[in-house]
Amino acid sequence: MTAGDPLSRTPVSANSLALAALEWMADYTARAGAPATGRIARAQIALMSGSTEVGRRLASWPDTAMEDALALRLAGGLHHLVLTGTDRRLAPVYAGEIVDQNEVDALVGAIVADHDARLLPWLDGPPQTNEAGRSASIMAALLWLSERMGPRFELNELGASAGINTMLDRFRFDLGGTTTGPLASPMQIAPEWKGPPPPSARIDIVGIRGCDRAPVDLADPAQALRLKSYVWPEMTERMARIDAAIALARMQRPRLDRAEACDWVGARLASPQPADTTRVFFHSIVWQYLPEATREQITRGIEAMGVQATTSRRLAWIRLETNRQTFRHELSVRFWPGDGEALVLGTAHAHGAWVEWFAA
Repeated sequence: MTAGDPLSRTPVSANSLALAALEWMADYTARAGAPATGRIARAQIALMSGSTEVGRRLASWPDTAMEDALALRLAGGLHHLVLTGTDRRLAPVYAGEIVDQNEVDALVGAIVADHDARLLPWLDGPPQTNEAGRSASIMAALLWLSERMGPRFELNELGASAGINTMLDRFRFDLGGTTTGPLASPMQIAPEWKGPPPPSARIDIVGIRGCDRAPVDLADPAQALRLKSYVWPEMTERMARIDAAIALARMQRPRLDRAEACDWVGARLASPQPADTTRVFFHSIVWQYLPEATREQITRGIEAMGVQATTSRRLAWIRLETNRQTFRHELSVRFWPGDGEALVLGTAHAHGAWVEWFAA
């Protein structure tokens, strides 16, 4: 019998689960077009049998290593050393000049030994990412809604992180040939488009803001660099989008509230809504990280307000979230007045590299 067999008397150790999580992330990142990040994830396995504090922490990780994205925590810290110029020994790995896993293992081991105390705090919290590419799906859903509910939207983002996607009114989009947004924007979003394009409709965003438990201030160079550290370095388009977002935030900060998601949604639902607008709540790859009680409270609040929606003050809920059965990232929308049933408009790459559009 295997350790995973329900009849087995042999428990699966936290160490084994941490090892499995590191191996899984190494394979996943390599398949996702980030082979160097995969090698660095795999190199962390050797640390678990070493003498560093980082290695001991990895080896003693609880059984939540997979959902904690364990490998990406330390990967962010190692990338930060390169970005700050503190230690650039991994730069050739990121550039694809060093690909031998044994050599990468040795490099990571030496760097962690030299910067053990500095790297240890990177294990304290999850990787905080904020991907502008996901806004392609959100904008496509807004174009779809505009044809049905009118062009005026008040946007509210849950789990906004640095608020990059709360600046989508300043992005230029090319969505399968449907274009919208300012031509000269430094943020040009043009994913590979599969299926018919979304409708060409007017979009008038009358307000946009977001919330996060620990919002990142992109105008602060140190915070911006930390966020950038979590981007997989060989994904050059993503790195360029982070730089464009930082430039936009320095021109005008996104409007971010430090708040728990359920409290913030309740406050936003209770706030006055301008006439002839659709109040939209949206989020991308956030829902899975919220406690079940929080998810239920948010759902009850939005559904209760949906019952009260009118043709003048409308309500919609756009989600780009992982289907936990298929692991596909599904774009869905609910809206009121209407039956409030969730409609899947398409699927998308986790970082917005492509969008597959279903809606006619």
